[in-house]
Amino acid sequence: MRILVVHGPNLNLLGKREPEIYGHQTLADIDADLRATAKRLGAELDCFQSNHEGELIDRIQSAMGQAAGILINPGGFTHTSVALRDALVATRLPVVEVHLSNVYAREPFRQHSYVSPIAIGVISGLGAEGYRFGLEALVARAARP
Repeated sequence: MRILVVHGPNLNLLGKREPEIYGHQTLADIDADLRATAKRLGAELDCFQSNHEGELIDRIQSAMGQAAGILINPGGFTHTSVALRDALVATRLPVVEVHLSNVYAREPFRQHSYVSPIAIGVISGLGAEGYRFGLEALVARAARP
């Protein structure tokens, strides 16, 4: 079972960018923790990060027929990208949306998501641990007959 993990723009700066909001873990730390969790669950991960919308869309589209689900932190594209949402829908794969910070306790523009309505679940505000919860949910969903 393969799960695609997609990290959107600016997530390459985790650990440096506003650690009071996003924490001190780096993206490499998060991916390493996810790989360990995936191994325990009997799954494989493909982790991908880009600051470019088109690259994210291309990677999402390439998951069609290759992955059992998509775990995504769309970053700032959460609030702006219909194209990213449409790519996720086109895969026909289950999607879990994750955010490190509680977007509902922040600026009003962060409270709208183009991804949430098409996701099987949304995890917000639990820091890096939210990624693990999302991965566990996707693996459980994919394991159902």
